[in-house]
Amino acid sequence: MILKSKICGISDPKTLNYLVSHKYPPQFIGFIVNYPRSKRYVNLKNLKELLKVDKKDSLYVAVLVDPDNSILEEIKNLPFDYYQLYDCHPIKIKSIKERYKRKIITAITVKEEQDIDKFKEFLETTDIYLFDSKGYEKSMSFKHSLLENIKFDKKVMLAGDIRFNDNLENLKKIADIIDISGGVETAGLKDISKIEIFLNKIKNFRYEA
Repeated sequence: MILKSKICGISDPKTLNYLVSHKYPPQFIGFIVNYPRSKRYVNLKNLKELLKVDKKDSLYVAVLVDPDNSILEEIKNLPFDYYQLYDCHPIKIKSIKERYKRKIITAITVKEEQDIDKFKEFLETTDIYLFDSKGYEKSMSFKHSLLENIKFDKKVMLAGDIRFNDNLENLKKIADIIDISGGVETAGLKDISKIEIFLNKIKNFRYEA
């Protein structure tokens, strides 16, 4: 398996320019679009400026929590490749996908084993399953090994208290894409030195035979 990466919660141009210009850039870069409770939230004015940065070889992801029509209309012309949706019913996700012509990452929040089965509700509406913790805005964790013996029909993205120096060999057995945010921060801010370590670790899996 070729392990891919997503770095989420980008809110400043310095970090974004570093990511897109990296020798081994993340495949996905995420922006918190409509969730002000997150310290990584970017308001619309700043978001538009931020997204002027050329994504180059990465894909831009709008992270949305149960978005209403107004925010979806506001961002429809921004250069997002994927919408990552939390707390959305499958019917709503289907409607968003058809109307805005974006690929979909469906976030499934997990606390207990039975939560994982929720992915079956999104078989026809999602492009990537994201398994995240219940306290996703707080970089909380869940037992990632719960996913080990399940066969999925789509790519799997894994989040939830993943750190830049974690053993990716273990995570590779579970996920196609590692989604990291707080795990590459220091004192609540993205830390270039931690991102560098993480991207170089991912590179070792990305380019293996």
